[in-house]
Amino acid sequence: MAEELLEIRPHELKFIFELRKQSSCSIQLRNKTDQYVAFKVKTTSPKKYCVRPNIGIIKPNGASDFTVTMQAQMVAPPVLQCRDKFLIQGTVIPFGTSEEDVTADMLQFDKDSGKYIEERKLKVVLTSPVESPSLLPVNGERKQDSFFETIVPKDVSSAGVENASPPLRDPEGLDMSEDFKELRSKLSLVDSKLKEAELTISRLTEERSSQNQERDALKRELEMLRKTGGRAIQVGFPFLYVCAVALVALAIGYLVHP
Repeated sequence: MAEELLEIRPHELKFIFELRKQSSCSIQLRNKTDQYVAFKVKTTSPKKYCVRPNIGIIKPNGASDFTVTMQAQMVAPPVLQCRDKFLIQGTVIPFGTSEEDVTADMLQFDKDSGKYIEERKLKVVLTSPVESPSLLPVNGERKQDSFFETIVPKDVSSAGVENASPPLRDPEGLDMSEDFKELRSKLSLVDSKLKEAELTISRLTEERSSQNQERDALKRELEMLRKTGGRAIQVGFPFLYVCAVALVALAIGYLVHP
């Protein structure tokens, strides 16, 4: 079959590459024939990409889009080179086939079945958020590409065609700047509390030192009072004794010599 079934735009998948962030691009398929055409999308790195939908049917002279999402990557490839490829397969299915009549056999794309299978390859191009550097060629012989279907959760549309569900958000893809700001705010709060605790400890230490000084002063005063009171008793006792003796002597003398 010489007639081309599908027109593909654009002819490459271009992703804006940023570490820990997902990136998506869309491809449009247009049916160039007056027949019903089924398509399937495969990739050499099924765990790295999510295709929605990865399989479908295009009516005569109609068009269909599919979106490819590259999962968040932790490491950037050298000079943004990427060897991943995508394979788009197309085949004619019976004219007038309704969406309810679609079977799994129609979408197997098995060349051994004798059906004509059109295959088109798309390469992956990575660009940086700013002006992308030129991509350098890779030395060495390239190995033959092996394409696989994308392994993602699927749901069935009203057309009876399985659609790939959108990928879950990678927790590693979150904006680290917000986490850094929150962490810095918590550290600042802890630092202020530590300074407040240090001031409280210093104040308590000063108060305790002052109390100790007052207690020592009171001890010294009490000791001085004790010493002063003892001397007064020792000095005053003989004087009182002498007075008492003198009075007794006067009384006796008065009685003896009235």
